[in-house]
Amino acid sequence: MTKPPAPGDVPRVRWTEGDEPHDARWRSERGLPPPRRIVVADDRMDADTAWRLACEGTALLWRGDFQNARQLLQAMARRIDRKPRKAALEPVDQFNQHRLAQSQRARTLGMLLLPFDADHGVPLRRAPDVREACTEAYGPGDDPYVASLRELLGLIGAHEWRRKGIEIAAIGDRIHPHYGVFAPVRGEYVDLVAQAPLPATDLAFDVGTGTGVLAAVLAKRGVARVVATDRDERALACARANIARLGLEKQVDVVAADLFPPGRAPLVVCNPPWVPARPSSPLEHAVYDPESRMLRGFLAGLAEHLEPNGEGWLILSDIAEHLGLRTRAELMSAIDGAGLRVLERSDIRPRHPRASDAADPLFAARAAEVTSLWRLAAR
Repeated sequence: MTKPPAPGDVPRVRWTEGDEPHDARWRSERGLPPPRRIVVADDRMDADTAWRLACEGTALLWRGDFQNARQLLQAMARRIDRKPRKAALEPVDQFNQHRLAQSQRARTLGMLLLPFDADHGVPLRRAPDVREACTEAYGPGDDPYVASLRELLGLIGAHEWRRKGIEIAAIGDRIHPHYGVFAPVRGEYVDLVAQAPLPATDLAFDVGTGTGVLAAVLAKRGVARVVATDRDERALACARANIARLGLEKQVDVVAADLFPPGRAPLVVCNPPWVPARPSSPLEHAVYDPESRMLRGFLAGLAEHLEPNGEGWLILSDIAEHLGLRTRAELMSAIDGAGLRVLERSDIRPRHPRASDAADPLFAARAAEVTSLWRLAAR
């Protein structure tokens, strides 16, 4: 769970309603600042007007029926998605254009706001009970606040993922991702770790564990002790909950660390973010790694955390190469510069729907993508 801000740092929104000034706490998991202009809206607001106001930077504080607000948000999204995309010839231009469009879309749709009570309840007609979903993301309620409907829908979706879990064949059980922690919905990278030849070891490090899924795979494969690290508080709580649910507490220690835990191990595993680009929100840190910082940090520190004849397993997609964001030569140079050599590489093709969706703006890169497990050793 994220650390709450100091009292003086809590952002607030202000608006006028019934000729009276009002204010409330502002919440945004994307870290967006409070909107400067807010008008009160209800069921009489039509989609064209809502879209125009949102595009102009005016937020709408909803006082009507909750389900009508959802329909209005969908109508606004359709108007945004109808806008034609500019042609982009180079893959990196396609990627940058796609990211810009995503950011603009999120900003515009984030202008439809909801009021929340201090206990995270939504005081609107036909509003669902979202208190548990909000508590999982925000922590216990304190003061009334305002947040975007789009963010709330994300919280509800994350709550359902957490409740149902994701079936992971390699462990014969489910992993339950928490809000803000990357969900292991792409099973191919898990399969790589489940199938790679396991060196004789009773100790392994899982660097950047996230949900704890790879630590669980290693434990299920017979590694007597796995030290799983992460620096994100949500990830640490998520991994600990999953390890406990799976009954693996005696094998897996989940510890807070920036990359490596102290000491050396015969096996060190890392699945860093695959795309070297700046995250546009705190929730994107599991996908975007600015300047490949985590990747380079793992490679640079791997040799000194490996026992003699130990192996480092780097799980990495080559999508950054197809997007023109990193070359294979740069990756090999980073491996070589860290005093490492490649023992073997295992590849797997993606199975997710976007890899076959020709309408996806990044289809060419996704269709060519390969995920690899690089077995590395110190030279």
